[in-house]
Amino acid sequence: MLIIPAIDLKEGNCVRLEQGEMNRDTVFSDNPAEQALVWQRAGAELLHIVDLDGAFAGIPKNRSAITAILNAISIPAQLGGGIRDIATIEAYLLLGLSRVIIGTAAQRNPELVVEACNKFPGRIVVGIDAKNGMVAVQGWAELTGVTAVELARRFEDCGVAAIIYTDISRDGMMAGPNIDATRALAEAISIPVIASGGVSSLKDIKNLIDIEQSGVNGVITGKAIYSGAINLNEAIALTRQGI
Repeated sequence: MLIIPAIDLKEGNCVRLEQGEMNRDTVFSDNPAEQALVWQRAGAELLHIVDLDGAFAGIPKNRSAITAILNAISIPAQLGGGIRDIATIEAYLLLGLSRVIIGTAAQRNPELVVEACNKFPGRIVVGIDAKNGMVAVQGWAELTGVTAVELARRFEDCGVAAIIYTDISRDGMMAGPNIDATRALAEAISIPVIASGGVSSLKDIKNLIDIEQSGVNGVITGKAIYSGAINLNEAIALTRQGI
């Protein structure tokens, strides 16, 4: 299982939100590129970047910070936030991202996911953010009437590289991930699932490792590694026990 550090960008800074609320943010670094290097040196094999401003605006907003991150690191990186069309996807991939994450547009324009997977095989990830099992879009500001499982199943045969599942009621709250919902989603589809939201301890990592056989092959962590609640080196070592 991959432990994937998150860098959430707001106005060029590295921040963490509580439950997706833009006015409930904590700035952890004003130098996202240097922060990315910290996680790479700690052993991260993949970096997760979110353009928070872009997610709310519907267009990319932190290109300079993203470019600086990509110029600083040598490990792969994936990015989501404000990606609504093929042109944006292509521009990000040309910038040096390994994968792009389609979130809001996956629910509103599923044809974009199909087109993107055909054009950029293996490089498209779908982000599904949910509250009480229902999909949230537009930077988590709007709940839909679609369940996470229903949305994920729409992309079974598209060639999606992974589904990132975030329980937004737990994100940034250090309350532990929603293990049951994550397992249920993974077991309902054949696409690999990456868990996100609420991871706060090595015990949470262990609980996710225990459902790896259900199809959960990665976990994104943010606030816990910034605050020191989880040591990234120790978390990565935990995933390698028994290998």
